[in-house]
Amino acid sequence: MADKEATVYIVDLGESMGDCHNGRTESDLDFSMKYVWDKLTNTVAANRKTWTVGVVGLNTDDTNNPQANDDLDGYDHISVLHELGPITRASLKSLKESLQPTHVSGGDAISAIVVATNMIEVFTKKLKYKRRIVLVTNGESPIDDESADEVAAKINECGIELVVIGIDFDDPEYGFKEEDKSRTKRNNEEILRKLVEQCKEGLFGTMAQAVEETAIPRIKPVRPFKAYDGPLTLGDPENYQSAISFHVERYFKTKRATPPSASTVVSNLERGGLSQTQTLDEDVEMGGTDFSGVKQLRSYKVDDPTAPGGKRDVDIGELAKGYEYGRSLVPFGMTEMDITKFQTKKSFTILGFVPASSYREFLNMGETGVIVAQRHNEEAELGLSALIHKLWDLESYAVARYVQKDGAQPQILLLKPNPAYADNFECLYDVPLPFAEDVRTYQFPPLDKVLTVTGNVLKEHRLLPSQDLKEAMSDFVDAMDLSNYEVDENGNPVEFAPIDELYNPTIHRINQAIRARAVEEDAPIGPPAEILMRYSKPPQRLIDKAKSEIATLIDAAEVKKVPEKAQGRRGRKETVKPLSGLDIDALLSDKKRTTISSENAIPEFKQMLATAADDATVESAVKQMGEIVRKLVRDSFANVLYARAAENLRVMREEMIAFEMPGLYNKFVAGLKKSLLSGELNGDRREMWFRHVVAGKLGLITKEESEVSEVTVEEARVFLSATS
Repeated sequence: MADKEATVYIVDLGESMGDCHNGRTESDLDFSMKYVWDKLTNTVAANRKTWTVGVVGLNTDDTNNPQANDDLDGYDHISVLHELGPITRASLKSLKESLQPTHVSGGDAISAIVVATNMIEVFTKKLKYKRRIVLVTNGESPIDDESADEVAAKINECGIELVVIGIDFDDPEYGFKEEDKSRTKRNNEEILRKLVEQCKEGLFGTMAQAVEETAIPRIKPVRPFKAYDGPLTLGDPENYQSAISFHVERYFKTKRATPPSASTVVSNLERGGLSQTQTLDEDVEMGGTDFSGVKQLRSYKVDDPTAPGGKRDVDIGELAKGYEYGRSLVPFGMTEMDITKFQTKKSFTILGFVPASSYREFLNMGETGVIVAQRHNEEAELGLSALIHKLWDLESYAVARYVQKDGAQPQILLLKPNPAYADNFECLYDVPLPFAEDVRTYQFPPLDKVLTVTGNVLKEHRLLPSQDLKEAMSDFVDAMDLSNYEVDENGNPVEFAPIDELYNPTIHRINQAIRARAVEEDAPIGPPAEILMRYSKPPQRLIDKAKSEIATLIDAAEVKKVPEKAQGRRGRKETVKPLSGLDIDALLSDKKRTTISSENAIPEFKQMLATAADDATVESAVKQMGEIVRKLVRDSFANVLYARAAENLRVMREEMIAFEMPGLYNKFVAGLKKSLLSGELNGDRREMWFRHVVAGKLGLITKEESEVSEVTVEEARVFLSATS
């Protein structure tokens, strides 16, 4: 049965709660409501009817409580704003209007605690409840402590936990002390502290710590769920006496957490003018809000010449599943569907054993389970214990086939032993393993060498890190080590983020946004909690400490800022179209190409190089591309085809650099220069050389561009500047 809770929040709404103190830009009430709203919205989000909440206002303009109605003194300016019971989002709206600062300062905090105690006592009776009273105040209103001892005795009698959270209350453990505190607040703080100490279950703290702790995500506790109850077998116990079988129970150890999903809703106000139909009558109100769930209806039609409009509605019960086979439609009913299902029976069988050293953690495929022996079954306990200890001694894991129930899909589980002396809990932990169909293998090029097309191995290359870069990166990694970042009071290293402080940012950020929107519909959502962003960036102190290593790494890696790309006139990037034209179908073709056409030269040239198996094919591709460049220049009317020829030349240059064969390009461009300047290509073609080759920097490939080139930078400069 779910835990029952009854919590009453007492919120001080006095005149002083509307003022700002200690350098804050928000009032004391707004500051304290961060904590109160967080608690209330968490209760609403849990959506448990057994979690009941009540709200009492202290220092309200009016008086509304049972004690004042009985003409008892000392209960003025105390109002019950929300009776103890379930709370919804609609309740938050009404509370937001009521929880506003007033001009009253005569309410008594201890009297408000008496009202809250009476509410809990009447509501819970003698039933099993977790009872709690939370008082939020700044302690500026006078408090009468004459009956404090009787109130503490009543709280203990009812089994209520009293939590007093004061705004700017002193808290030595948290490290906060307010200077220049008024005498009234000092006395009230001492009275409330003594009251809490008299309670068996009490907590006294400052609001700054409470607000800070609201940023820590709350983990939803999950009760153990039994996924399997049956025999664990090794061998075939039905046919062989040597087989092993004993009764076990399997529970979930870890469960995947998912963020809450959104629902599509429609505003009730927007549809006010619609006539009520069957669909609208069945709408379910969303927790008393102005929205209703959206229902979807689907209809099916078939061609029918005799029906109006040539279409006839078909009931879903008359439909049958089918598959397309070419242009034919093959019906596939439920009877045929059963044939495709794998017929399984409930079982848990060990298939074999593997050394623990041969297992890799990245093979984990899902949630972890825990396997224990059946309760009050000594034979099962003995059998499981023997298996666990033998696996532990041999440093081995077991591989088992698991079927949760009849007809369920089989799973392959890896069973890891956990003997009793490991953490006082003797069990097997299991995790699903992938089937062969789940594994995808990919081949990547080596990181420490470059393989050329000809099979040569290059240990030094512009794409490989130099020794200086390796050393700089090693020093940078050491400097950014988080294991020595934080130290305790004795100077010993402290874990940067313990395992119990790691949270899923997606889940908790969405929950934070939902809670904020439940309270403020139009206000912007605040930034994510710092604890969620802990691993999104390194600590600033660590970065400042590693500044010298970072600077050295930047110099060694020659990191430069990438210039911004030029934008089009309309503020967006213009589509770049190759001057040579681009045939996508030819580019994507996987056929080996041996010839290149002038109409689709660039994609066919790249395709021929991609499928080249030897140097002869590369040389043939360069030769054919060279002939196409020459033909374009020769056939060009004036300078019409010069840009297209230059584009082909640029692609040839880039590909030869990538293939580590710059000699082929250098040889061709040297011959092209001679032909252009001598007039061999059907007239004066010097414009092609100076405007497109020289200005486009399509000269010789130098050693700086390719390590295997024999051309220096000076030789390449002279080559472009020479006119013969």
